[in-house]
Amino acid sequence: MNNSRIAFIGAGNMANSLIRGLIAKGVPGPQIAACDLDVVKLEQLQTECGIRTGTMAEVAAEADVVLLAVKPQGMAGVCKALRPSLKQGVLIISIAAGIPLRSLEAWLGSERAIVRCMPNTPALVLEGATGLFANANTTAAQSALAEAILSAVGTSAWLASEDAINAVTALSGSGPAYFFLLMEAMEQAGVAMGLAPALARQLTLQTALGAAKLAAGSDVAPDELRRRVTSPGGTTEAAIRSFEGADFRAVVEQALFAAQKRSVELTG
Repeated sequence: MNNSRIAFIGAGNMANSLIRGLIAKGVPGPQIAACDLDVVKLEQLQTECGIRTGTMAEVAAEADVVLLAVKPQGMAGVCKALRPSLKQGVLIISIAAGIPLRSLEAWLGSERAIVRCMPNTPALVLEGATGLFANANTTAAQSALAEAILSAVGTSAWLASEDAINAVTALSGSGPAYFFLLMEAMEQAGVAMGLAPALARQLTLQTALGAAKLAAGSDVAPDELRRRVTSPGGTTEAAIRSFEGADFRAVVEQALFAAQKRSVELTG
């Protein structure tokens, strides 16, 4: 990865995080280039990370990897304008939601190696989760390179089919918002029970952080961790019984299927 020239088309939040993650992993700044309409963003990245900047054609011309980090509604125009500048054998990575491989191949060329992926917003703090799927033109070496790039901001995993990206979107792509909603509800309940708002937020956030770290570092599944903390007849059991009585699992499943359905609709 350190010897590959990587060009970012778009320098928004996700691209910014990926660039900084790559730098933290030891990729030399001059190996990375970026273009964006926002000159201030580019100047900041150039100053703080030592990357190269330029026009879309300039940064793409020498790149071994071109990472598309533009909004989905602008992807067609960007790809068509980018196509003449791409060198043979370049790897294209798209992080745009809802843009299928068939569209990217139509705009960029059916012979191109293209990886479509779905990162999530915790990538902004280098704790992202990303699902990836490559087209048939992508070599094993290019797949490994794509995985290494996305793993710079968290964890990544390959999917068995492109359709699985819709499930990943529902589970981890939109998933942070589900946890934020639970945190919001817990914080409000804490205030309703008499805690000061600042204290309710502090305890809620630390509890969420601690639970996630405990689960991530454990060799047992979340259901076993839940059982271990749920003493018979205790306070936790009372809360769990209330959740289960409200059909908590069905509510969660219904929500994720709704997100998956919408992802399919947006992809077309």
